[in-house]
Amino acid sequence: MSRHGVALVFRQEFLVRYRTGRWRWLMAAWVGVVFLFTVLFEAGFSSSFSSYRGSLAWAGERWQGIPLFGALMLFVLALALIISPALTAQSINGDRERGTLATLQITRLAAGDIAVGKLLAGWAVGVGALALTLPFVGWSILRGGVGIWRAAVVLFVVALLVGVVCAVSQALSAMLARSITSALLSYVTVFALSLGTLLAFVLALPLSGGGYYGDREDRVWWLVAPNPFVVLADSAPQVPMKRDPKTGDLEAPPVGDPLGEIGRDVRRMRFSPEEERAYYDSYDGSGDWPTSPVWPYGLAFNLLLGAGSVMITVRRLQTPVRELTKGTRIA
Repeated sequence: MSRHGVALVFRQEFLVRYRTGRWRWLMAAWVGVVFLFTVLFEAGFSSSFSSYRGSLAWAGERWQGIPLFGALMLFVLALALIISPALTAQSINGDRERGTLATLQITRLAAGDIAVGKLLAGWAVGVGALALTLPFVGWSILRGGVGIWRAAVVLFVVALLVGVVCAVSQALSAMLARSITSALLSYVTVFALSLGTLLAFVLALPLSGGGYYGDREDRVWWLVAPNPFVVLADSAPQVPMKRDPKTGDLEAPPVGDPLGEIGRDVRRMRFSPEEERAYYDSYDGSGDWPTSPVWPYGLAFNLLLGAGSVMITVRRLQTPVRELTKGTRIA
């Protein structure tokens, strides 16, 4: 695999995608949906927030971007997981069905050049769609409470998760002869990572052997660690406390933080019942839970899944081919 070969395949694939009119319509629809969500959320939140009076409303005006940013990022991740399989689920078997893949394979391009170049082209479209959300992210920052560092970390994690889904979808495209089958299984994989992990956690919780103390979440927390929404929420930097300009005291956000709340909940799962009881007995009313992050395990799982998918794609593209899947064409 060479840098020049990867760049050559990437440029070719990206130009083909760019010249296709449907992707422009897809990007326009993406911006429209995100815009509509932002407007509706702002209207609903502003209506609810206006019911508060006194110091809470005054203080909350400096934190109003927090719930908007958290809800927006969760919504964007959900949309990204929906469109990501469509970016690469037909990149290999689609070219094979059209008889154009063999044209690349008979050149001096290595299998790694083709696999990585096609993956980067599909991933670039996903990152481009993510970049179109920057104006809405900027609006949430202007609303207050969301730092640039927090926004950058969250966007980076979303981009990584999009890349993982693209890699898995491309591997399925390389392994399966029919493009419709690879696309379907790509969405099944997304379902397994998002809803499937939660379902497995719920089903395993009664079997965790909690005994007198009840269910033992600390024994099955790892089942939800790979969940993309858990990874995103737990990896988001905590919202820093701000100093009240009137009293000089540090204050926590008076408004909800979707990312922070999900992150704290999944981190508490790692505590055993005995540790929770000991902490409550010694709690003096100050500070927050001493927690252990979950996102490193989940993100590592997803990155390994993506790396393994790239290796499978490279292996399936190697020539000469000794055995062909039934119904597969070369040219």
